[in-house]
Order: sequence, then C-alpha cells, then structure tokens
Amino acid sequence: MQETSNASVKEDVQQNQAASEQQPVQPEAAQPQAEQAVEQSAPQEATAEPAQTAEEPKEPSVEELLEAAKAENAKLQDLYMRALAEMENSRRRAEEAVDRAHKFGVEKFAKNILPVLDSLQKALELAGDDHSPMMEGVQATYRQLVAAMEKSGMTSINPVGEKFDPALHQAVAMVPAQEGQASGQVAQVFQNGWLINGRVLRAAMVSVVQ
Repeated sequence: MQETSNASVKEDVQQNQAASEQQPVQPEAAQPQAEQAVEQSAPQEATAEPAQTAEEPKEPSVEELLEAAKAENAKLQDLYMRALAEMENSRRRAEEAVDRAHKFGVEKFAKNILPVLDSLQKALELAGDDHSPMMEGVQATYRQLVAAMEKSGMTSINPVGEKFDPALHQAVAMVPAQEGQASGQVAQVFQNGWLINGRVLRAAMVSVVQ
C-alpha cells in the first residue's frame, strides 16, 4: 500500500512539472499576433499623414496684386527718370564740347602766331618816327593781324599802371617806386599778354613796383 501511494505521489509531481513547463509557451505564441497587429496599424498611420499635410497653393489677393503692381511701376518710373537725366547730361556735355571747340579751336594757331605779332610790334617800336613806305607797310600788317585776332575772340593785355594780377601778369622784375607810382603797380610791360574768349592765352610779362 505504501509503495502504491508513493508511486501516485510521484505521478502527481511529474504531472505538475509538465504543466508548469507547458504554461510559458502561451505568451510566446501570443507575441507574433501582437507584432502583426502593430504592423497592420503602422501603414494606416503612415498613409493617413500625407492627407493631413497636403494643401493647395494660396492665390494672392487683389490687394497684394495691386501693391506688387505699384512697386513695379515705381521701379520703372525711377529707371525712366535716371535715363532721362543721363540723356540730358550727355546733351549738355556735347553742347559744351561744341562751344569749347568754337571758342578755343584756334588756340594752338594763335599761340603760334603770337611771336610774329611780337616781332612786328618790336619793329614799329624801334622805327620810332620813321614814316618810310616800308615801315608804313609793317604798321598796316600789324594792324590787320591784330584785327584778325580780335575777330577770333582774342584781346590784348597791356596793363601799364594797373594793379598786378598774378592770374593775368607774369612779373619778371621788381623796380623802385617812382613819383606817382604805388606799390604793387605794373611799371612796364615787356611783352603784351593775350586772352582768348576770357581765358588766358599768354600772360603779360611785366615789371612791378616794389
């Protein structure tokens, strides 16, 4: 009897161990089902996201279009005014260039002819009271040459007795003051100066009172 009870006890123990070994298998079998459920729900969430972010482009309002047109119009107006000002400046520069060409186009020729005029003037000064036909011819030539230069816009500078002006005169000597002369006054002119349309062509060579 005792052996029979022991055998039954062993059988119960073995059955309990087998039952405990079989119980953990159930969570492992349930885990694939949970992962499958997660995988099935994931695509649904992914496909639902683009539907939330997709938006149609917003068309500009009438006020925005009007402001953009005003800004573009102001830009074009500024470019037009700049082009107009540049055209006016170019026209004025062209007119000034033409005017300078008319006024000073003979400047180089005039400078070259001045030594000839100086020689004729010196010959007349040395001749004194000589009224020979030859000296009368020299005097006539001198007067014609001076007249031609004046018609071309040139004027002579002969500043005897005037105040010394460094812009028009070139001082080559200082002399003591004589009776009736003041300091800084032009005492003598050695060579006449010339202006061409108000611009100095050649300064007068003078002596100045101390």
